Amino acid sequence: MWSKREVVNYALQRRNTLEALRRPQRTVSRQDVCDADPLLVRSALHHGEKSDVPCPICKAKHTLTLNYVFGEQLGQYSGRIKSTAELELMQSEFGEFKVCVVEVCTGCGWNHMIAAYLLGDGVKRRPPRRQQTVEDIYG
Repeated sequence: MWSKREVVNYALQRRNTLEALRRPQRTVSRQDVCDADPLLVRSALHHGEKSDVPCPICKAKHTLTLNYVFGEQLGQYSGRIKSTAELELMQSEFGEFKVCVVEVCTGCGWNHMIAAYLLGDGVKRRPPRRQQTVEDIYG
């Protein structure tokens, strides 16, 4: 992605969480780190992209990644899940938006934010016109 900037990598935080789980005095339990919301797991099953990294807890190949997008210029589409291919297209359509990458294991419930970064071409735009949704029509 050509416009990727302000990248924040959460690898150290992830490693610290995993080390806290493996310490003999156990400051964190497995239930604390494998606490994925059922909606997050369901989203990962339907919209997640397969990751090459196995789950650090159960060692299964169930790890999926999700790309959440946020930004004022996205309007009602802020907070949605987008694929990597969609992000490639969006970076030239919008001036600036944030992408949060989350890894989720559908087997044990492990979840952690991997990275966050900004995308966009830098041109300030108005959010797209609000379109009616099914919720607006039927309540």
